[in-house]
Amino acid sequence: MTDTVPDKMLTPPARRSRSYGAQVAREVLLRWGARVGLAWIGILAAAAVFAPFLASSHPWLILEQGTWSSPVLRYLTATDVTLMAGFCTGLVLLFLSMSLSRKLLILSGVLVLSGGLSAFTVSPPKLVIYEQYREAEAAGQYDRVLRAPIPYSPKDYLRDFGDTGLESPLADERRRHWLGTEENGADVLSRMVHASRIALAIGFIATGIALVIGVIVGGLMGYFSGIVDMIGMRIVEIFEAIPTLFLLLTFVAFFGRSLYMMMIIIGITSWSGYARYVRAEFLKLREQDYVQAAVACGLPLRSVLFRHMLPNGVAPILVAASFGVASAILAEATLSFLGLGLVDDPSWGQMLNQAVQSSSFNWWMAAFPGGAIFLTVFAYNLVGESLRDALDPYLKKKA
Repeated sequence: MTDTVPDKMLTPPARRSRSYGAQVAREVLLRWGARVGLAWIGILAAAAVFAPFLASSHPWLILEQGTWSSPVLRYLTATDVTLMAGFCTGLVLLFLSMSLSRKLLILSGVLVLSGGLSAFTVSPPKLVIYEQYREAEAAGQYDRVLRAPIPYSPKDYLRDFGDTGLESPLADERRRHWLGTEENGADVLSRMVHASRIALAIGFIATGIALVIGVIVGGLMGYFSGIVDMIGMRIVEIFEAIPTLFLLLTFVAFFGRSLYMMMIIIGITSWSGYARYVRAEFLKLREQDYVQAAVACGLPLRSVLFRHMLPNGVAPILVAASFGVASAILAEATLSFLGLGLVDDPSWGQMLNQAVQSSSFNWWMAAFPGGAIFLTVFAYNLVGESLRDALDPYLKKKA
C-alpha cells in the first residue's frame, strides 16, 4: 500500500521559507499597476542619478592633440558622486539575500562614507563656461568629441548663439531641442532630467522625516495609551490643523527659498497621519502574546516597540508613505508654480509656470513638465494601491 503525501507537503522549500516581506513584494509585482509605477520611478531614479552624463554641455570625451580628456568628470560635484555610489550599492544589495535592515544599514553607511569623502576630494571648477567646448569644436581644436545624448546643461542659456529664448520643439535647425527651450533659452529636456532630482529628493526626504516622527510618536501613544495617548492625540490634532502650503509661503517670505527648508517643513507638518496609523496598529498589537513575552523577558522599550511590534504593524505605514511621497512632490511643484520655489535650479513646477508668463500660451512648457508631474504622482499612487491590495487580508478573501 502506497502512502499518499498531501499536496502542501510538496511545496518547494524556497516557497515555504519565503519571508512575509518577500511574499508581499511578489504579490505587489504581480499587479500591472505596480509594475508600471515602479518602472516609471526607476526611470526617474536613473535619470536623476546619472543626469550629469545624460544632459550636459560638457563632452564625455575629447581628443585634442592625441590626448584624451573627460570634461564631464571634471565638473562632477560631491552630490553627483554620492548619488552614483548609493545607486550602484542599492542595485548590488537588491540581488543579495540578506535582511532589509542590514541592507538599509549598508546603504546608509555607503552614502555617509561616499558623501564625506567626496566633500573633501571632489572640487569642480567654480567658474563654468558652457559654450567654450562648442566654440573650440567649431574652431577645429578637437580631433574628436563624444557628447552626452542631450548636449546641453540645465543652466546653459546658449549665450553664444545670441538669439535664444522661448522656442517650440525642433524649431531651430542650427540646434536641436527635442522639447523646446524655456524663456532664457535653456533646453527643456535637460532641465526636466535634472529637475527629477529635486522631485525625488523632496519626496523621499520629506516623507522620511515624517515617517520617523510619526512612528516614534504613534508607537508611544499606542503602547502606553492612557495619558500619553491623550496628550499625543492633542499634538496630532494641532499639527493636522496647520496648512502646509501657507506655512511654506510664510517661511519663503521671511527666510528665502531653500530646498532643505521645504523638505523639513513638509516632513514636520505631515507626520500626524503616520502617527495615527502606527497608534492604531500598536493598540491592537500590545495585547499579543509575543509582545507580553518580550516585556516579561525584560527587553528594553525600544526593542519591544521597534523590533517586535513595528515589523508586524508596518503594512499601513508603507501604503501611506507611497501616497505621502506623491503629496510632497505636488507641494513643491505648487510652490514653484506660484513663483516661490527655487530660484536657479530647474523644477517641474517652475517650468510649468513659464507656460503662461508670456502673451501667448507655450504649450510645450505646459505639456512636458505637467506630464512629468502627473506621471510621477500617478506612479506613486499605483504603487500605493497595489501595496494596499497586497496587504489587506479582506481584499485577499474577496479575491
